[in-house]
Amino acid sequence: MNLKRKEAEKLAARTPSFEEMTASLHAGPRLARGMIRETRDVVAYCRKFCDEVVRPQVLELDRGLHEDPDHLPWDFVKKANEWGFYSLWIPRLLGGHGVNFSSLSYAMEEIGSVCLAMANLIGVHYLGFGTLTSSGNARLMRRLAQDVVAGEKSGEPCLISLAITEPGAGTDVEEVDLVDKANLGCQARRVDGGYEVNGSKVFISNGHLSTWHMVISYSDLARPSETTVMMAVKTGMKGFSFGRHEKKMGQRACPASELVFNDCFVPDELVALDDRIAQTFTRSQRETGQQMIDYVVSTSRAAVGAFGVGAARGAYEAALKFASETVVDGELLVNHEWAQCWLAEMLKNVTLGRLAYAETNYANGLYGMFKLLHEEPMFSIMRLTPRFIYERYVAPLLEKPGATAFYRKRSYDGQSSCEQHRTSGLASIAKFAGTDFGIKNCQMALAFMGEAGLRQDRGAEKHLRDAKLLQIYEGTNQLNRLNLFKCLIACGCDGARVFEEKEGGLS
Repeated sequence: MNLKRKEAEKLAARTPSFEEMTASLHAGPRLARGMIRETRDVVAYCRKFCDEVVRPQVLELDRGLHEDPDHLPWDFVKKANEWGFYSLWIPRLLGGHGVNFSSLSYAMEEIGSVCLAMANLIGVHYLGFGTLTSSGNARLMRRLAQDVVAGEKSGEPCLISLAITEPGAGTDVEEVDLVDKANLGCQARRVDGGYEVNGSKVFISNGHLSTWHMVISYSDLARPSETTVMMAVKTGMKGFSFGRHEKKMGQRACPASELVFNDCFVPDELVALDDRIAQTFTRSQRETGQQMIDYVVSTSRAAVGAFGVGAARGAYEAALKFASETVVDGELLVNHEWAQCWLAEMLKNVTLGRLAYAETNYANGLYGMFKLLHEEPMFSIMRLTPRFIYERYVAPLLEKPGATAFYRKRSYDGQSSCEQHRTSGLASIAKFAGTDFGIKNCQMALAFMGEAGLRQDRGAEKHLRDAKLLQIYEGTNQLNRLNLFKCLIACGCDGARVFEEKEGGLS
């Protein structure tokens, strides 16, 4: 009996505790109560946007892109810009509307339940902005945010993309333990007054539509984990051009672009972070690099999980509509017990996926990149302060080196390794659970609807085409499972090692 008790105690020591895994338990008393009402308002706004903009054109746009894959959906982007979606989640002190960043996931589920591609045309803009925010460069954050806000006012959208994936390196670039083994080719060579960039980036969402691109490159391709350079490159800069526009099966409306750099000079004023700056941080360059990656993906993977839940919900709603209209054996299909159980299973998948990304949002609010903006009294101060105060008094301070130094100190030294791992691990759960649920529901909808599910006007087959891509980007679901193991299991399991290279590849 004593041996069994000791084995149980040893197993418990290796398993994350309930408190460690339940961010919502701690978030209740700490996060601003106004976030709930604000998130509810944003979801209602997105629902209205879907009814007036997304739903009326979703199938027509998909058909048009099938006939002309090179078409770029500028009309939709301009409409989203007109509704304020590209500045909605930019903080008020930078000129945006300042909606809490956690609400982005709920918004992406709402729009994604109608069309994942259109949701991504909005969401991936904040992947670019979030990457810039992770650098802590307050001056550059303000500059790009000003361009986005000015684009909203002028009617000429200013989007930001993230350029990190390369022809020979995809998922590898999201882990410092893998990036040194990756086949990288995009190099930033140090020259007087900046960097000269050569190489290419591929599968860049919104690439052809974006004004700014947050480019992740490396000054030494033999040591990329220690020589990462993050820079802002503007469309039209000398030496920068667009390559091909990928032909995709799903999410056709959101272009996947190739970005080409040929002796592209990027001045120091557009360099957000490099190894010289990283050396000033408390942690090592490798640790800082992984922390920067985790800040970004902990937010973006929650949003991709929400995309998956959106697909699961869209498929469920298509199946429910079909069941409510179709008669089988003299009775509406929805009244057959087997169909009721089938639909209940689909709704279960939607609900569990939503709970997973909601838990990640709680963790991000407590420990992530935007935690300072989510707690009281900062949340209320940001909303009660008149905008002219920010423009006249706060904005000039962001130009000072001290603002960047303060932000970086609070962000990087203010997050413990335990908080980093907890948030990153939960984000990986949200990502692979939400997207797997999305695929499962799409497959269930097609099986439930039979040949009717294959008709383009029913929408179910489009949900499946769109959803498949979700299991690949923001780190493949396989990588996210390994990241979960690394962050929340291996740390309490003696002898466990992740991303160890063995004969025949990684273990």
